[in-house]
Amino acid sequence: MSTLTHDTRPRAAGMGLVLALVAAGSFGLSGALADGLLATGWTPITVVVLRLAIGALCLLPFALRDLRGQWRTLAQDWRLVLAYAAFGMALAQLGFFSAVQHMAVGPALLIEYTSPAAVVLWLWLRRGERPTRVTVLGAVIVAAGLVLVLGLLTGARLSLPGVLWAALAMIGGSGYYLLAAHPSRVPATALTAASLIIGAIMLLAVALTGMLPLGASDASVHFAFADVPWWVPILALGIVSGGIAYSSGIAAVRRLGSRLASFLGILELVFAVGFAWMLLGQTPALVQVVGGGLVLAGIIVLRLGERAPRAAASTSGTSEGIIAETVRVC
Repeated sequence: MSTLTHDTRPRAAGMGLVLALVAAGSFGLSGALADGLLATGWTPITVVVLRLAIGALCLLPFALRDLRGQWRTLAQDWRLVLAYAAFGMALAQLGFFSAVQHMAVGPALLIEYTSPAAVVLWLWLRRGERPTRVTVLGAVIVAAGLVLVLGLLTGARLSLPGVLWAALAMIGGSGYYLLAAHPSRVPATALTAASLIIGAIMLLAVALTGMLPLGASDASVHFAFADVPWWVPILALGIVSGGIAYSSGIAAVRRLGSRLASFLGILELVFAVGFAWMLLGQTPALVQVVGGGLVLAGIIVLRLGERAPRAAASTSGTSEGIIAETVRVC
């Protein structure tokens, strides 16, 4: 049984780092693409539902190929698929976009990206995997860099509803990493495709209640380099920031474990600043560049602080065990 937090194979760990970078870059692109769409009248929930649905359609042929007709693997791990869709797809998206309706994006992101700390705490309390001092030092460096990248030293205002919604997004993000680390027989592409479909349906159901209204526009989307048709950023969101991002993210977590992968996921914010610079002309401030360097340094320290592989707890042997524990902690 492979552990949820480490991989004993150096080659697998190396590939996991590559996949984690691909996932972070793909996720980081979504902010700039969505910003252009929102400026023309698209609503956040519409963008997210289309992102998940298009990502699922793009991955479906690869998921069917990797399943090789073994549909029973999905049936056997249906609880994992459903929980991953609910936590990693629907709850994280719904929580964040609801939070930014009540508070600034920066503080909402900071609260959401406390999920790596929640993952470390969960593994410590539930599995006895106490973080090393080097790991804690790396986490502190990452947190300091995150504050600088998000520009939170200007005295941002908070609101209780926004904080609560962002906390739900953090729970969803934590579930994303903890559930993705589960050693399932379901291929990463199949797990991603199924979860994207279910997550899109969940969010569409929320939208139909009127809590978050649907809305779209056929106006051209303005970027720094040119104006493009609306379907260009929509397809990029679905294919790159949906299908590629989630599938590579799951594959990375399965190789690196939930703890390290969750901290590598913070690189999404660094990529987001870079893409905002290239696509939207939003030049990063010097303090953001310094913050990005701190995030990278902290992740290197975290990697050095990772302990030798150890056997997973007995409750990690089934999808029911890890899902039950995740729900109890959340």
